[in-house]
Amino acid sequence: MQDRTYTADAEPGDDVTVAGWVHEIRDLGGIAFLILRDTSGKIQIKFEKDEMDDDLVETGLDASRESVVTVSGAVEEEPRAPTGVEVTPESVEVVAPADPELPLDPSGKVDADLSTRLDNRTLDLRKEDVQSVFEIRSGVLNAVRDQFREFDCTEINTPKIVATGTEGGTELFPITYFGEEAFMNQSPQLFKQLIAGSNVERVFEIGPIFRAEEHNTPRHLNEATSIDFEGAFCDHQDAMDVAEGVVKSAYEAVQENFGDELEAIGIADEFEVPEGDFPRISYEEAIERINATGELDEQLVWGDDLSTPAEEALGQDVGGHYFITDWPSEIKPFYIKDHDDDPELSTGFDLMHPRMELVSGGQREHRHEKLIEGFEQQGLDPDQFEYYTKMFKYGMPPHAGFGLGGERLIMTLLGLDNIREAVLFPRDRQRLSP
Repeated sequence: MQDRTYTADAEPGDDVTVAGWVHEIRDLGGIAFLILRDTSGKIQIKFEKDEMDDDLVETGLDASRESVVTVSGAVEEEPRAPTGVEVTPESVEVVAPADPELPLDPSGKVDADLSTRLDNRTLDLRKEDVQSVFEIRSGVLNAVRDQFREFDCTEINTPKIVATGTEGGTELFPITYFGEEAFMNQSPQLFKQLIAGSNVERVFEIGPIFRAEEHNTPRHLNEATSIDFEGAFCDHQDAMDVAEGVVKSAYEAVQENFGDELEAIGIADEFEVPEGDFPRISYEEAIERINATGELDEQLVWGDDLSTPAEEALGQDVGGHYFITDWPSEIKPFYIKDHDDDPELSTGFDLMHPRMELVSGGQREHRHEKLIEGFEQQGLDPDQFEYYTKMFKYGMPPHAGFGLGGERLIMTLLGLDNIREAVLFPRDRQRLSP
């Protein structure tokens, strides 16, 4: 729109045309105010009824909330106005009227449940706190990309339609692909390993993954954003260094660039960038510390995976981000390399926030014979993954990497109650539209 001025740029003495949504109307009798909202903020439009054309006043004051309007007029200083200025209108046009019966209140004065908000996401995003979540999300992904480039990584894009799942199993969404069965990819794992085995060496990807898990919790999605890294000539310790750097870069970017958004969400005073190195706790130590809390009904034993209550108990005990390392080989995927001096222990690791797991990673098995053994031990047919395994016969270097849940990173960084608040249009067991 030519000659449009954002409300935040309107200065006393300017003649402007502003455009946005009717946030509210205050009618005080002889004088009335329309508060216009755009992406930059709000501005007050003043109507002095006895001194203005009746049609002009009627057009402005009859506009329903959330109608799209354009207003042209002179900007004047007014200390009592919400932003210290106001516009005396010369013209008002209702570009797109809104139904007076709104399914939710974008002003935020009346709360709506999450389901109603997601059903009406366009209206929901007109609320400053909700918009701030996604401004921060965008900034976090930019910061993560910059940090990966600092680690000399090349951004890649891998297929999301595949012939076989990364880890086999039933947690796959089947589709028909030109008459053949195919699946939505649950992870870029195998493809990023293949690229790390080329001369590119260090790669990252930020993209969607699809998991047909029948979870219905505040921390699970069936379509999620995965932030992936894979590096040749890296071991699990190197991969943990990269994961820690990426997570810290997200916090640092938010603190540096998104103060107003943190204020809108209501967490500016409590937001902190993690300090110091993230502790690296072995699986064995983690089990001992969880049991020592006394928070679980039953004691954990070697080989148990960590339940949500177990993760929460350990998170409260540690009090910050931390790694769990040296997991039992039997509960990690086939592509995770075991320690050379103890085949019962894997090089797998998880990066944890006190509330939940954020990252799963490890050093990969780069020896062809050992890789095939891993497939067979987990009941998978290596022949179905021949495109992947054959490349390990042509000089595959040692390599390591991880996958970081993008929505979980945003959820924990901002203290959101539900992971769906970190997604514009979430996909879960109940939600396929919008």
